[in-house]
Amino acid sequence: MAKRCYYEVLEIERTASEADLKVAYRKQAMKFHPDRNAGDKDSEHRFKEISEAYEVLKDGDKRAAYDRFGHAAFEHGGPGGGAPGFGQDFGSAFADIFEGIFGVGGARQRGSGRERGADLRFNMEISLDEAFAGKAASVRLPTSVTCESCSGTGAKTGSKPKTCPHCNGHGRIRHTQGGFFTLERTCVGCHGRGQVIDNPCPSCSGSGRVTRERTLSVNIPQGVEDGTRIRLSGEGEAGLRGGPAGDLYIFLSIGAHELFQRDGADLHCRVPVSMVTAALGGEFEVPAIDGSKSSVKVPSGTQSGRRFRLQGKGMPVLRSKQTGDMYVQVVVETPQNLSQKQRDLLAEFEKLSSKETQPESAGFFSKVKEFFGSGAGQG
Repeated sequence: MAKRCYYEVLEIERTASEADLKVAYRKQAMKFHPDRNAGDKDSEHRFKEISEAYEVLKDGDKRAAYDRFGHAAFEHGGPGGGAPGFGQDFGSAFADIFEGIFGVGGARQRGSGRERGADLRFNMEISLDEAFAGKAASVRLPTSVTCESCSGTGAKTGSKPKTCPHCNGHGRIRHTQGGFFTLERTCVGCHGRGQVIDNPCPSCSGSGRVTRERTLSVNIPQGVEDGTRIRLSGEGEAGLRGGPAGDLYIFLSIGAHELFQRDGADLHCRVPVSMVTAALGGEFEVPAIDGSKSSVKVPSGTQSGRRFRLQGKGMPVLRSKQTGDMYVQVVVETPQNLSQKQRDLLAEFEKLSSKETQPESAGFFSKVKEFFGSGAGQG
């Protein structure tokens, strides 16, 4: 019986990408896998056919040879180098496909029972001033540490873990399906650890770790931003049965400041000034994040919203010698709670005003007058 075209077997076009090829193979393999079609010879044949097609087409060189010569490429030592034989271990060849579908795993190392501890997360809020200067902070948190009674082995003093009799210490058990495909599953006797404990430690119940509260020191560098993550290697949860500890990740958040708003390395500050200062000009001092004071000169006729740049008065850039700038935005404050004399003076000022003293207002209302005078907006 002549072999079917590999593309036809996988139900894909010849122009299919690697991703499309993988998706098509997973779909067909799940449909015809022997575990789902026990005793069905036709499904077993289809699964072999699908596996052979995928083994060739997933390899760029073999695929190119097949596209040129067809099945002849793998006959008599042809340029493709030979299609796979069905007596070999397909478990390793297709671990990327079946892991997570049928419980296949690629790990083949002898289990030691030691597992890495989990990573931990700690949220810390600091002030903007602390982010500017940096600080040495202390962190207190409950976490799992190695059990002192059993030194992390999980076994009672005087005893020790034994090799699992079900998997002989591998942590996984292999099954051969149909004589051509090998699957690996986690051993249910030791849960993949490769060891079992007959006499567990009474202090940690066999886990090799206990919960304690610890105090750690962490150095917060200058210039950290909101969301910065600091990693403390080996300061996470202790490993199971003497395994390596996980890591501790500290996530920083920057609290709001009463004067400054941050934008990267730059700082922004809004300063209210009187109408007289904005009109006649003047000068005022503003504090900087480094504790110093800077003088800002306001020229006459300054409008509300104008910004003044103070170079180098912003935040330090993390792990750099650069420093951001500080921007001072002037907000002209309208007088409130006026006395009668003040009202009279402002009214007199208004009478003496002209388009030269208030050019923006004069220009705007002139355009408004032209707009309505032209008949715009009429039906």
